[in-house]
Amino acid sequence: MDKTSLIGVILAFIAIGVGMVFKGVSPAVLVNPAAILIILLGTASAVVIAFPTSEIKRVPKLFAILFKEQKTQNTTELIRMFSEWAQLARKEGLLALETKTNEIDDPFLKNGLSLSVDGQSAEYIRDVLSEEIEAMEDRHRAGALIFSQAGTYAPTLGVLGAVIGLIAALGHMDDAEGLGHAISAAFVATLLGIFTGYVLWHPFANKLKRKSQLEAREKYLMIEGILSILEGEAPRVIEQKLASYLPISERKKFLEEAESGVINE
Repeated sequence: MDKTSLIGVILAFIAIGVGMVFKGVSPAVLVNPAAILIILLGTASAVVIAFPTSEIKRVPKLFAILFKEQKTQNTTELIRMFSEWAQLARKEGLLALETKTNEIDDPFLKNGLSLSVDGQSAEYIRDVLSEEIEAMEDRHRAGALIFSQAGTYAPTLGVLGAVIGLIAALGHMDDAEGLGHAISAAFVATLLGIFTGYVLWHPFANKLKRKSQLEAREKYLMIEGILSILEGEAPRVIEQKLASYLPISERKKFLEEAESGVINE
């Protein structure tokens, strides 16, 4: 499970709940069926109208991505793997890497290595793999856009809910106490709209975008590693080239190990 998503949602509810108590407002006022219906169902209906069925069907999977830990390979281990493959290819030829394809679980990496072993050109391999990344990023953008749009619609629907509540409140003009309660209830919709929009939906969209960026970055590293092997570059050169994908602190440590012969000993 992606703990940051869960922790963030919990902290958001705690912040609102405790903040309301400190302000002298009972959190029980949030249990407002009319406001909840307007915000949640209204936002859902707006999103359904805005996106095609094929993309709406992916919403449950998007929630799973948000709350599931992203499976990424260790960048340092990837670089070491490409360095080892480069050594093998320089000693025994590219065909020696054919046995490695059966050991790879990642479909993207397996496809790229298979194309190189099959003798495809570097330009062809880069085009095929880059197009695959672009298609992946397009799918991910569509998913993130659903939450981003929900974050745009929810606060506006909160205003709509407040207007409806105020219309109802005007029916209690002869009852000062009832009028106060009605106005208070009217603004619950605004609160829920702003909360869901800017504390849930927009952050969810940003997290999906970030996860997509990390996945794409890993795949671009794979492309560079595969093409470097295909072009016959030395293991040390590959290590130095791919080390640019590491954070500066890790890169320095990695290159120091490479220089001392720890990686390829």
